[in-house]
Amino acid sequence: MNIKKWIQKSTIKLSHVSSPQLDSKLLIMYVLKINKKYIILHEKKKITCKEIQHLKKLLIRRYLLEPIAYITKKKEFWSFNFNISIHTLIPRPDTEILIEKSLFLLGNKKSNILDLGTGCGNIALSIASMNNNYFVTGVDIDKNAVLMAKHNSKKLNINNVTFFISNWFSTIKKKFHMIVSNPPYISKKEFKNLSKELYFEPKIALYSPKTGLGYINIIISNAKKYLHSKGWIIIEHGFQQKNQVQKIFKKNGFLYVQSYKDYGGNYRITIGNKPHIQYNKHINKNL
Repeated sequence: MNIKKWIQKSTIKLSHVSSPQLDSKLLIMYVLKINKKYIILHEKKKITCKEIQHLKKLLIRRYLLEPIAYITKKKEFWSFNFNISIHTLIPRPDTEILIEKSLFLLGNKKSNILDLGTGCGNIALSIASMNNNYFVTGVDIDKNAVLMAKHNSKKLNINNVTFFISNWFSTIKKKFHMIVSNPPYISKKEFKNLSKELYFEPKIALYSPKTGLGYINIIISNAKKYLHSKGWIIIEHGFQQKNQVQKIFKKNGFLYVQSYKDYGGNYRITIGNKPHIQYNKHINKNL
């Protein structure tokens, strides 16, 4: 069997998934260690029996709705190929709006940035890659996620970043000019109705208590202690959570609270700014 024929057959077998032909190509690229250009130029190249057996095993996994990213152990984000594992959330294109907004707010200033719940490090490394004036710290509660982030840092040769274990702010000892996070924000009710593919992703990276806002509330309510004056915080959230998240920001005294849409037209991130002067609410306003 040649490359073209295998892709045609596997595309039919994967007709129930969202992108059967693309997934078929990704599988054969992974097994044969080739790229898309090679497929086009060498579509009649014969596949060995050993390669076909390997492809069959992977095809079954995809047929059973295991995400292609977990099968190939990588996912493209911000033009980088990040290695991932079952311990890390799969990076998604919608999160790139968080990167874009952070770069706009940071400008070219020398800045320390904290990425909470870093996973495979895709947010931290993408920001760090854009400017040597940025010094990014990525933390995660899962040691396996931290190890994967470190691996990606070394593989991509991005050195202005450091990763270590922390339960949100538990081991953070300094202040930052910006805090970014894509925390778990799916509620218990929503979790029960997720697509089958999402069940393969780590529950700890998806589910959040208190109608999905529990961890977002923890991050925002503690962020001021770890931000310099005029520092920014950017939080990714569910598209229906914009109003609640804005209320949490304002309740905690953040200014310039604003939400922005992702590429699909859904509100995906909200930002807030720490005030330069912290007024004591008990001081007489007439003084």
